[in-house]
Amino acid sequence: MGTRFSTTLFTLMLLRCLTSGKRTAPAKVEPVVHEGVRYIAPNDEGRRGYIEAWAVQTNKKLWDLTVFTNRIDPKLEEDVQWVFIKTLRIEDSVLQVKSERGTRYEFDLKTNAIKELESDPSRASDSVAEHHDIPGAVKKAIANGSLTKDYDLSFQVKPFYLQGDFKGDGKIDVAVLVKQHSTRKVGIAIIHGETDKVTILGAGTAIGNGGDDFDWMDSWEIYSKDCVAGATSVPKLHGDALLVSKSEAASALIYWNGKRYVWLQQGD
Repeated sequence: MGTRFSTTLFTLMLLRCLTSGKRTAPAKVEPVVHEGVRYIAPNDEGRRGYIEAWAVQTNKKLWDLTVFTNRIDPKLEEDVQWVFIKTLRIEDSVLQVKSERGTRYEFDLKTNAIKELESDPSRASDSVAEHHDIPGAVKKAIANGSLTKDYDLSFQVKPFYLQGDFKGDGKIDVAVLVKQHSTRKVGIAIIHGETDKVTILGAGTAIGNGGDDFDWMDSWEIYSKDCVAGATSVPKLHGDALLVSKSEAASALIYWNGKRYVWLQQGD
């Protein structure tokens, strides 16, 4: 009875800090028409983003094309990892496709060649601006090579870094988003204020149920250790934690347990 009560109490206490549930339905994509052909993005299949071509006069389907696929980690809730097409447009006989993550693709309607562009111009400009706001601890890790040897900074989520006392030692630590050079997997690098030591979570290094790629993550924030004070079913937090999440889906806490960082999954 006591265990059931403490578990229920913990769940209630976390409701104000954690969001769980299923992701919302993808936005409807407006079709585009070019030379008698209508191009649509059905967005009815979470594991891939694809387009269909239909003849305008006969309303007959001509073909369909997979633009990108989503790598699904079986350890994580599947719909958290779904990515859909966000917009379609035609320019100079090129069908331009943009995903929910901001990745852009171009399909040449004359040659049938498709390519993924390196970056979204709006994101690139954001990255340039954000380079002027890199914390000193991150700059130091970049300068001594402990961070940039195997990783790049990632700007796919704003803010791209957070500061907190994650170990509870009174020193300010910095958590910054990174992407592994070799695999392009996304994760978090924590630079500890006391030692300047860098700990990688994700980005090729698995942590609990979080896996080794946080590419699904679209928001994060500092979670104060006082937020769960009194919840007997949760290990006492030594310092601040990170709340990582996917909009309208399950979240997780990443916290220091005195020996290492651990993953506490929330939601179904």
